[in-house]
Amino acid sequence: MKLTTVGTGTAAPHANRVSAAHLVECGGVADTVRLLLDCGSGSVHRMASLGVDWTTITHVAITHFHADHISDLPLLLMGWRWGQLPPRSAPVTLYGPPGTGALIERMASVYGAWMLAPGFPFTVRELLPDEIVKLGGPVTLMSQPVPHTAESVAYSVSDGERRLVYTGDTGVSEALGVWSAGCDLLLAECSLPESMAIREHLTPRQAGQLAARAAARRLVLTHFYPPVEAASILGEVAECYTGPAVLATDGWSIEF
Repeated sequence: MKLTTVGTGTAAPHANRVSAAHLVECGGVADTVRLLLDCGSGSVHRMASLGVDWTTITHVAITHFHADHISDLPLLLMGWRWGQLPPRSAPVTLYGPPGTGALIERMASVYGAWMLAPGFPFTVRELLPDEIVKLGGPVTLMSQPVPHTAESVAYSVSDGERRLVYTGDTGVSEALGVWSAGCDLLLAECSLPESMAIREHLTPRQAGQLAARAAARRLVLTHFYPPVEAASILGEVAECYTGPAVLATDGWSIEF
């Protein structure tokens, strides 16, 4: 399993971080899954600048409907249809929480009806918390509600041997820690310093507490608003979590 943190930023414009997007690659040669988790502003062009192959992504999963997590979806669909030669013909499935189908319809009312039939097989699938979806071969996807917006979810991606959990945007959640238990990699938001803590996001210390509750084998932090970058992030994480922790940057990757 390979993770590439394409976009590690937020809604705040940043010179080095575009908005949220993360690529997970796993599976065998014949059934490779290339799953894009969120597709925030700037992420499509960031993939190009990083040399990440955006043309062969097989699935997309969005955590919630804030612009810094979904605003590049129309651009990605447009790129697959008109931005590559030959145009995309392979199917793609977009996963999201309940309400995702209506979201895409609203987007199509702005950008054009082509979004609903972009020229290749395009399926929108709304996930329920108790569902386990097979993406290809042994690879599965699950979701878990988290406290951020009414629709917000975290995702778990497993290939049968390794498991990655992505929090999306979340506040403190005991249920998320339990659900993430034993994961090999916890990709967690780390939005704000302790002095700016709010219910809808995590601070470094809270991200460390989540990783400790989950007994995650590795913690990768993302979704940094500029003020948190002035904090001693890893030091505060280490007050609660003793495992390996990384501050992700755009283009950082790991195979695990």
